[in-house]
Amino acid sequence: MTAFIIDGKAVAQRVKDEVKTAVSAMKDQFDYVPGLATVLVGDDPASATYVRSKQRTCEALGIRSIGHHLPADASQAEVEGLVRELNADPSVNGILVQLPLPKHLDEEAVLNSISLEKDVDGFHPVNIGRLAMKGREPLFIPCTPAGCMELLAEAGTTISGAEAVIVGRSNIVGLPMAMLLQKANATVTICHSRTRDLTAHLKRADIVVAAIGRARMITGEMLKPGATVIDVGINRVEDPSAKRGYRLVGDVDFDSAVAVAGAITPVPGGVGPMTIAMLMKNTLRAAEIALQKRQS
Repeated sequence: MTAFIIDGKAVAQRVKDEVKTAVSAMKDQFDYVPGLATVLVGDDPASATYVRSKQRTCEALGIRSIGHHLPADASQAEVEGLVRELNADPSVNGILVQLPLPKHLDEEAVLNSISLEKDVDGFHPVNIGRLAMKGREPLFIPCTPAGCMELLAEAGTTISGAEAVIVGRSNIVGLPMAMLLQKANATVTICHSRTRDLTAHLKRADIVVAAIGRARMITGEMLKPGATVIDVGINRVEDPSAKRGYRLVGDVDFDSAVAVAGAITPVPGGVGPMTIAMLMKNTLRAAEIALQKRQS
């Protein structure tokens, strides 16, 4: 068996094309342009790269990008004060505070200060609470889990009634992913570093979402034949033959898993491109909500 390779780049491009078309129509019909504000605190190179990528994507899709960069020693009051200013700014539809924040800052308090209707990252406690509850719908879904759901749809995976195993329980991926799959009527198991027999859980999983942050931890022999495998992990491993001296691999050992799985995402080129695409989709939705309020 050779798995169907789920092309995250192609799916992400399709989502972005749809957003670009909708943004153009919004501008033509209502003279309204969505705006996304990014808040970067400090000079972490990876965070700065992520923010630049988001800003470039905004520009490519016709979304106005508003960047704010605070020093690493910015106070809690300064960061929350900036968020409050952005909450009050009608030209800003979405606010993205780049995580992680410097250790002296209260991350939860900063995220809580973002207006619910501008929480395009989907991490506001009310949005997460609605995601967790039956009969409730959040305004915004966290971008990476939302992207994973799009990739499952691309693979034609049947979620209702399926056994799903999430490896990793982070607030950003693992927990909201479990909630989304449960809402879609999967039977969900969350595994983590204290799980006694990971293989036993994986062997019965129709859907595996790997988000543990350990390079090639999950191998093909651990999987149920025909499973759909969504690999969220991005890990650097040394590779002297590579131009940069390293290459990126996932939490799944792709070479062994591709021979067992029914469908699998590659790393890179799988989940990664979906995160920014879904952020753009959330920003469009935030603009639509603001436009509806303005019209009413």
